[in-house]
Amino acid sequence: MKTKWTCIGAMALWLVAGAAGALAGDLDPFKGEAGAVKISGGTAHIPVMKAAADAVMQANAKIQISIAGGGSGVGIKQVGEGLVDIGNSGRKPTDEEIRKYGLVLHQWAIDGVAVVVHPQNPVKALTAEQLKAIYAGRLANWKDLGGPDKAINIYTRDEASGTREVFWEKALAKGEISAKALFAASNGAMKTAVAQDPYAIGYVSVGHIDAGVAPVALDGVTPSIETVKAGTYKVARGLYSNTKGAPQGLTRKFIDFIFSAQGREMIVKQGFIPVQ
Repeated sequence: MKTKWTCIGAMALWLVAGAAGALAGDLDPFKGEAGAVKISGGTAHIPVMKAAADAVMQANAKIQISIAGGGSGVGIKQVGEGLVDIGNSGRKPTDEEIRKYGLVLHQWAIDGVAVVVHPQNPVKALTAEQLKAIYAGRLANWKDLGGPDKAINIYTRDEASGTREVFWEKALAKGEISAKALFAASNGAMKTAVAQDPYAIGYVSVGHIDAGVAPVALDGVTPSIETVKAGTYKVARGLYSNTKGAPQGLTRKFIDFIFSAQGREMIVKQGFIPVQ
């Protein structure tokens, strides 16, 4: 079967090879294998990575796959330094990072990054300028936006986060983030923080939105799988699994599995858009 890592853009080849692989059983390549795969990096990737790892390990108990977070910067650095086999990132590695570490990129999904508030907050729409003013600390009370007379509690991610980077670049136009902003360590932690704080504003991957948080329309467009897929919601990024050089052995087979029919189902189930 033609492997996907040889050319990220050659998805037409994948469609032919992937269909044949699905008929044979997407987990068949792991038969008779033994060993370990170490993964770290972007937290948005973890639900898909975990579902794929569970499927592989259930099919073959001699394979062990470990998954850690840490953010996109950590994933890129650790795979580049040979500490892990796959370094996940919610942003495309820079040209400098690619050259420094000899990275090969495997983009398997597109993800939107949504502004979210507590479900009880009546403010469900903002302009880009209002959002930038909030995060810079210039707009500090919900009453100025038609909400309660309460201070706006800003939540953000640390600088290693790919989610933060795409939000900062595409939603804030690289504007200021207030020093008073509270930090959340992951998409899950951000969702929990906003769900528990009636006066919070934060941002999560579209795939993490549930009843606990409410998406906020930005310049009239509500973040959703449909608006990200249509390209009308612009705060979006690719999800990458990066390797140091072309992947080999179990690492290659695991990445191939992410691109398989079963892997695509896992990607869709977590609210992401598979790369086609």
